[in-house]
Amino acid sequence: MSAGEAPPRRLMRRAERRQALIDAATRAFARSGFAATSLDDIAAEAGVARDTIYRNFDTKSDLYRAALSQITSQLREASLIGHDPASIDRMLSVARRNPHGFRLLFRHAAREPEFRATIDEHRTAVTGTAEEQLRPFIPDPAQRQWAAQLLPTITTEVIITWLDAGQPGPERIADTLREIQRSVIRAIRH
Repeated sequence: MSAGEAPPRRLMRRAERRQALIDAATRAFARSGFAATSLDDIAAEAGVARDTIYRNFDTKSDLYRAALSQITSQLREASLIGHDPASIDRMLSVARRNPHGFRLLFRHAAREPEFRATIDEHRTAVTGTAEEQLRPFIPDPAQRQWAAQLLPTITTEVIITWLDAGQPGPERIADTLREIQRSVIRAIRH
């Protein structure tokens, strides 16, 4: 190869290309949401022509669903259905590995009517498990239900704010979250 030549391009396999498009779309959608993100934005983020997207996804909605599916699968794989003490570590691990997907699911999907069901299903599952785990600590059913809805919401908001702040004190964030959860439980119980 001479000095002015570009290095040869490595062709991606279809699965690799599809994953690269999902990753690029996740970043683009996490910045602006579904409606404000165009396929041209995603193509630019991925460094591909718009036609490449259409060879892998039928519509922008399909690409958005694939991005949401990826983060929800990561959360499920991390056994995040539930709020035991280790669930905070698992949730933080997913958020660190896929901060754009985490923001996309918890910030944007809830505001996108077409995709709201994805986050609602996740919240329903987490809330149900949290309510069972809180039974020994909060005997009153109404207060327990409130805590079961509040704790996951606070936890995800704290993690998003932590990600947005540049992940300060990474060695302490899990303990901080656990203390916040204990404080909420104490406040509701009393």
